[in-house]
Amino acid sequence: MADKAEPSSASAPVAEAVASAAVASTAPAAPVAAAVAPSPPAAAAASSPKTRSGTASPRLVADEHDAPIEFEEVINDGDSALANSVSTYTTSLASSVYDYPVEYGRRYHAYQAGRYTRPNDEMEMDRLLIMHTVVTMAIGSLFLAPVDFEKPQRVLDIGTGNGIWAIELADKYPNSTIIGNDLSANMPTFVPPNVKFEVDDVENEWVYDQPFSFIFSRYMAASISDWPQLVRRTFENLEPGGWAEFQDFDLTYHSEDGSLKDDDPLLVWITMMGNAARSIGRDPLPGRQLKGWFEDAGFTNIYHRRVKLPLGPWPKDPHLKQIGIHNYMQVSQGLEGLSMRLYIHVLKWSHEEALANLAEVRKRLQSPEIHPILDL
Repeated sequence: MADKAEPSSASAPVAEAVASAAVASTAPAAPVAAAVAPSPPAAAAASSPKTRSGTASPRLVADEHDAPIEFEEVINDGDSALANSVSTYTTSLASSVYDYPVEYGRRYHAYQAGRYTRPNDEMEMDRLLIMHTVVTMAIGSLFLAPVDFEKPQRVLDIGTGNGIWAIELADKYPNSTIIGNDLSANMPTFVPPNVKFEVDDVENEWVYDQPFSFIFSRYMAASISDWPQLVRRTFENLEPGGWAEFQDFDLTYHSEDGSLKDDDPLLVWITMMGNAARSIGRDPLPGRQLKGWFEDAGFTNIYHRRVKLPLGPWPKDPHLKQIGIHNYMQVSQGLEGLSMRLYIHVLKWSHEEALANLAEVRKRLQSPEIHPILDL
């Protein structure tokens, strides 16, 4: 999270960071940045108060999940173990926006065709809804930035996807205006009156006629070709004192107990997908880099924090177990959609080879013997 400071005679506030959610602000003069990032973080935000004494901090608490996540002892019953646990548009849209191509049994976006490698069909929208549940369960809210929603706010949701974050925010704060943009017109038709959706590519020039008080972005890993530019445009389109919050992933897995080996098919798969995305200019690991990009753009009051998301029902803690089950559901449902264009278009595999490999990945994903973690 980050905030943008109003012009003032006061010196620029010092940027602060707490690993895992990043917040920052824009100051009148070049801000001084002082950060403590004990571990690679993954969510970022920013704001710009007039003076340091008036700066509100993001709603961050001591992260009890910095300690290793305990796993629950289970009896390995093979593949069955996991199964048992377990609007309004601002412009008129040309028909070409809806002329969706279908490949490998999945539907993809038409606007700026090929820019985004994941599907835009109903199955993918359902997966994004599950991912929304994972993230909001993990951080405990829709956002962390200290935005004063007692007053009307102008909010931009970058890459809104199925629009669920924008819709829930609009329902909660009916006096604010929320704009969500995405490459595909996947948003619901019936939405709160204070929500507007638009089909646009966030990597094109921004043409908004008014600045925003809060800019939010989530789950754009492996989708953006120029992250520093995106953060700069966010900075340029915030009003003085406005906040930005980026919640994003490092798209790789790790385990704290050594159960996930380097040659495990699950880790090999996510690494291969990351390398394929990187080869076409899409960074799969933005989470750990957010703080630096916010600093370079001029934000101050930067907070950066890592949130560990278990994958599977293995955690002993009931809350983390629920997060892990939902995370398993979204990965299992998304395997083909997350992989096919990268396997076939980038890695040049055949459809049959990709399906055979994903069958092995899915089998491993269901194993109770591994305790993978995804970092937000």
